Amino acid sequence: MNPPTFRVWRRCAAGIAAAALVAGISAAPAAAASTVDVAVEWYDVTAATVATGTRPQVTSSRAWAISWLAAARAVRTAPAGTLRHYQDAALASAVHTALTTLIPEGTAALDAALRTTLDRIPDGRAKERATAAGQAQARSLLAQRAGDRLDPASVNPPYATPDPAPGVWQPTPPSFTAAQQTGARFATPFLLDRADLYRPEPPPALDSQRYRADLAEVRAYGAADSAVRTPRQTDTATFWLGSSLTLYTGVLRAALAQSTRPVAWRAGLVAIFHVALVDTQIATSDTKYAYLRWRPVTAIRTGADRDPQWTPLHPTPAHPDYPSGHNTYSGAAEQVLTALVGPRAREPYTLTSPSQPGATRTYTDWRRPTEENIDARVWSGIHTRTADEVGVRLGRDVAAHTVRNAARLFR
Repeated sequence: MNPPTFRVWRRCAAGIAAAALVAGISAAPAAAASTVDVAVEWYDVTAATVATGTRPQVTSSRAWAISWLAAARAVRTAPAGTLRHYQDAALASAVHTALTTLIPEGTAALDAALRTTLDRIPDGRAKERATAAGQAQARSLLAQRAGDRLDPASVNPPYATPDPAPGVWQPTPPSFTAAQQTGARFATPFLLDRADLYRPEPPPALDSQRYRADLAEVRAYGAADSAVRTPRQTDTATFWLGSSLTLYTGVLRAALAQSTRPVAWRAGLVAIFHVALVDTQIATSDTKYAYLRWRPVTAIRTGADRDPQWTPLHPTPAHPDYPSGHNTYSGAAEQVLTALVGPRAREPYTLTSPSQPGATRTYTDWRRPTEENIDARVWSGIHTRTADEVGVRLGRDVAAHTVRNAARLFR
């Protein structure tokens, strides 16, 4: 990111913070009701709730965005003199109300978590008003987002496989699963004017030097039996193989837990992050199905210089190569955090990975995970480097749009 762009985004972030202060969010926290950080407490509750079930990733991102945007709106209604008590109750009740509606199978655990939070807050009119405010904001936002086509059936409708042709996506081994996420491109974004607003240029031509170099790199470094991929590269590919939502839950948590900003600002950070990621995934689906670029495994097995036995290190996901969804997610996440928090974490943070149990990686900034994701998808044998790099750029573009327009979320 060049310095002028960074300064612009930081000014945007400062503008959002200033607007929040004008709206009545105090910059200095009131006396603590307890030593519990309710924002982090409900972040963890949200993560545990979203982890239940098998919804598409964008549907889960929607649940995060709705519940935390409702929370960010609710805590803004705090009357003077009751800030901490009121905001804790408002945040918890907003997230609880949204998630019990969106993920009803989590209701029992959510009810228990809400009781735990509210039992720490003194009874009284402020607590009652805060709880009601949280519920009202959640219900209002749920009504606004009804029919946005981000439900599982709309995200993954039936899709006819295109006829085979050079460069055209086909189902990939070993499962040959039908195309996924084809419907997300038709969903209603939170802030994007349309899904193709930042659609990248077409992928490189099959006979271009760039594409030949991309495919040669994947063929060599992404093969299951690669003789050139190092153990460290294999570890990187495996660590970043899992769901981007799951992996980046730890990244955002670090930013949230390390922040000393007021709870209203911190709730807004989580909301803006996930609004950006929902819109990014909509834009990703648009680009993937606009270009329908085949995956490396198909290109290597059936294209020029074909090798019918070539197998990638990791199974290929069931959607086109260009751009990489992992990297649109990484680019968007990095840019939201850079714009709103700064380029570096306040202190090192450590991540775990569901695809590499027992492994940990420690970072000091938000950019390094993006860089590893670019490499990881090549070394897994499932994306070309161009698809990764263009994906990062698309994610950054959508994130920049989200930050510039974030004030619209809190009207």
